[in-house]
Amino acid sequence: MAVVPVIIGSYRSVKYLEKQRLTGEKPDTITKDDAMKFPLVASGMLFGIYCFFKLFSQDHINILVSFYFFVLGIFAMSQIIGPYIENLIPSSFPNIPYHLHLTEGEGDSKSVLVDLDFDRRYAATLVLFALVSGFYAVKKHWLINNVIGLCFAINGVELLQLSSIGTGCILLIGLFFYDVFWVFGTNVMVLVARKFNAPIKVVFPQDFLVEGIFGKNMAMLGLGDIVIPGIFIALLLRFDMSLKRENNLYFKTGMIAYFLGLLTTIVVMVVFNHAQPALLYLVPACIIAPLAVAAYKGDLEAMFGYSDEKTLKSEETVKEESDKKTE
Repeated sequence: MAVVPVIIGSYRSVKYLEKQRLTGEKPDTITKDDAMKFPLVASGMLFGIYCFFKLFSQDHINILVSFYFFVLGIFAMSQIIGPYIENLIPSSFPNIPYHLHLTEGEGDSKSVLVDLDFDRRYAATLVLFALVSGFYAVKKHWLINNVIGLCFAINGVELLQLSSIGTGCILLIGLFFYDVFWVFGTNVMVLVARKFNAPIKVVFPQDFLVEGIFGKNMAMLGLGDIVIPGIFIALLLRFDMSLKRENNLYFKTGMIAYFLGLLTTIVVMVVFNHAQPALLYLVPACIIAPLAVAAYKGDLEAMFGYSDEKTLKSEETVKEESDKKTE
């Protein structure tokens, strides 16, 4: 459940970069300043949620959270699973396109609030996902939790972009200390993870062999432990693509390191019977392995010099030169 969304999200991030190149859309990237602030912002949010659980009724908080993630879940599933569901709808289905256009104001002050093209197939999938999301809001079953959570993870790995490998290293190292402190230094992380009844984690019953899908003794992994290393590994894949080599060496190295880091986390958790900060093991693995391979291959300078923005600019320059030659 952790490895698959990283792989899918990484390849989707390559397609997303290609889409940006074609449309001229400027990517929203995580800069060095963002990476340095992120652990502090995340700490503030985590402690704020912890205080909410201490001050207010958990039932009231979970009602609010359930509604919030009910809406988010619908659109997350529509992005990832929706196209496949639409393909299963028979051609005899009366499909009609719609255009929703909502504006505000008049004349020069007129602004577009909604400009959306969709059809009946898309609307049908939204209804289906609304039923799934509603079932989760009522029953909180771990299988539906994981479906929605993994859709969030794939979207995160696809859409969140790091400005450079150096920025990724800063982000991972900062969150390494964040994770260690809040898990080993306090009980805040574990308490929030257990009480925050929302698809912000993937879970699996440790008593699955006895209770099956109705197991209650859950092991959990936060989506941050998937998305944060995932966006770094996705950047490695885009770097591989820029080298125009067929083996995707750095992406494969990152994936193997991520898998081994997860495996180490699980082994240590079982041996010591204590919650473990996954980034304690994932961060060193995901940083050291690709950098060591790059140093061995002589690609270290190219790796730290790579950025998606430079790639987009260079492709635009090539296109402009090609257009001039054509003229």
